[in-house]
Amino acid sequence: MRPYTAILIIPTGVGAAIGGYAGDAIPVARTLAQVCDRLITHPNVLNGASLYWNIPNAFYVEGYGLDKFAAGDWGLRPVRNNKVGLLLDQGIEPDLLLRHLQAADAARATLGLTITDYVITDAPLNVELRTSASGASWGTIGNPDSLLRGAEKLMQKTGAEAIAVVARFPDDMDEDAVQNYLQGKGVDTIAGAEAVISHLLVRHLQIPCAHSPGLASAPPYPDLSPRSAAEELGYTFLPSVLVGLSRAPQFIVEKQLFTSCHDDIWADQIDAAIVPAKACGSSALLSLSQSRCQIITVRDNQTQIKVPAQPLGIKSIQVNSYLEAVGVLVALKAGINPHALVNNQ
Repeated sequence: MRPYTAILIIPTGVGAAIGGYAGDAIPVARTLAQVCDRLITHPNVLNGASLYWNIPNAFYVEGYGLDKFAAGDWGLRPVRNNKVGLLLDQGIEPDLLLRHLQAADAARATLGLTITDYVITDAPLNVELRTSASGASWGTIGNPDSLLRGAEKLMQKTGAEAIAVVARFPDDMDEDAVQNYLQGKGVDTIAGAEAVISHLLVRHLQIPCAHSPGLASAPPYPDLSPRSAAEELGYTFLPSVLVGLSRAPQFIVEKQLFTSCHDDIWADQIDAAIVPAKACGSSALLSLSQSRCQIITVRDNQTQIKVPAQPLGIKSIQVNSYLEAVGVLVALKAGINPHALVNNQ
C-alpha cells in the first residue's frame, strides 16, 4: 500500500492565529506527522528562528515550489543531505554579517550540516515592507538582479544544491504592528516580503531556497508572547532555515529528463490537505481541490484574510481544531468515512 501523504498549508503573512508567529505551528506539524506517512509543508510552518525540530517524515518545500508541485508541474525527490549555500545581502553591516557567518559555522560544527562557502550580493538588496488592504504583509526588493546573480554565483562557485538567503530588513518598521506581533496578535510584518524573496529564487533557480531576515538587535521586550519568543533567542533566525534546507527535497522540473525513483512524490499521490478555514485562496489549494485530495479546513486558525472554501467551489471537511483534524486524518488513513464517527441523529 502506498504511503498516506498529507499537506499542511498555513499561508505566510496573513496573521494566522496558529502559524503566524515564530514557528508556533511546529507542534501541529509534529502531531500530524505522527498520523500520516509523509507530511509536506513549507518554511512558514517549520521555521522557528533559533528553534527547530527534526521531523523525519516531513518535507520542507518553499511556497512557490509547493504551488508548482500541487499543480502537477513539479515533483519532489527526497534527499539525505543538501549542500546548502549562504547568500548574504551587501546591505548587512559587518557585525551582523559576522553573527550570521558564526551561525553557519555553528550549524556546520554542531549539527553536521553541509554548508558551502558564502557569497555576498554585489549590491544592497534594499528590501521594503508593505501591507495590503486585507492586512496581509508583503514587500519589494530594490535590486532583484543582484539577488539572482549572487544565487547563480553560489551554485556555480560552490555547487550549492539549496540556498539560504539573508536580506537586511529595514529598521523603521510600523511600531504598532511590531508591538502587536510581539504580544502575540496581528500580522508578522516581514513574512510577506520574505516570501517574495524565496519565491523569486525558487522560480529562477528551481532548487530549494528559504529566507532568514537580517535585523538589528533590540533590547529585551518585557511582555513578549511565547508565540514570538523564539525570535528573541539569538542574533539571527538562520539555524532553522539551514536545518530545513539541509533535507529539503529537490524539485523534479521536467519529468521526462529524470529517471523515476520509487521515493519521488507527485501531486496525484496527495491524500489530504489541511488549511485554515478562511485561507483557501492559495494556488496550491485551488490546484489540489481539482484532484482526489481531501481538503480539511480548520475553523480555529483565524486569519486576516477571509477566503473560505465554499464560495470557491471547494468541497471540504470543516473541523474546529487541529486536534479534530488529526482524528479525521486517522479515519481517512484507515479507510473510514469520518462522518461514521459522528452522531448525526
